[in-house]
Amino acid sequence: MVDLRRSRMIPENKRELFKEPFGTLIKENDLKSIGKGKLITVGDVVSLTVNRNGIVPDISVYDGMTERHEMIDFASYVEDMGWNPVSVTNPAGTITADLVNAIKNALSGSEKIVIRVIGEEDLATLPCILLSPEGTNVIYGWPGKGMMLITTDKHIKRKTEELFEQTEEFQ
Repeated sequence: MVDLRRSRMIPENKRELFKEPFGTLIKENDLKSIGKGKLITVGDVVSLTVNRNGIVPDISVYDGMTERHEMIDFASYVEDMGWNPVSVTNPAGTITADLVNAIKNALSGSEKIVIRVIGEEDLATLPCILLSPEGTNVIYGWPGKGMMLITTDKHIKRKTEELFEQTEEFQ
């Protein structure tokens, strides 16, 4: 098992490995048919879309950006709903210990949690998969394509662990 207690970064020569999506491409009208397990969304557009379809994820992770452009719609939605997001710093190309801890803490409770990433949330899908119980649905954005759905199981956790092993520890 990979050590999730330390901050990690993707080395330049391994970045291509992290660009291949995994899971199933879904459309907005597929959201109603998602199973009843825990639900995690990663990304502003995905989180907003899921919420606007009447589904409140157990955890939503967002950074106020979409495809490198500011996107305040989900942040405004969070504010309108009166939710108090947990804020963590996570620079591009990294998975910080703070982000991992926020996800771990959110998974350990029963409340709906919103995590606001200062930096970039793109890699948050990895610790969400690794830390969540099997049967958790994780929906993340695939830029220019749509939403990807992963239902965690031993196979997807192992594949994610192998990818995570390509990262390097940093302080």
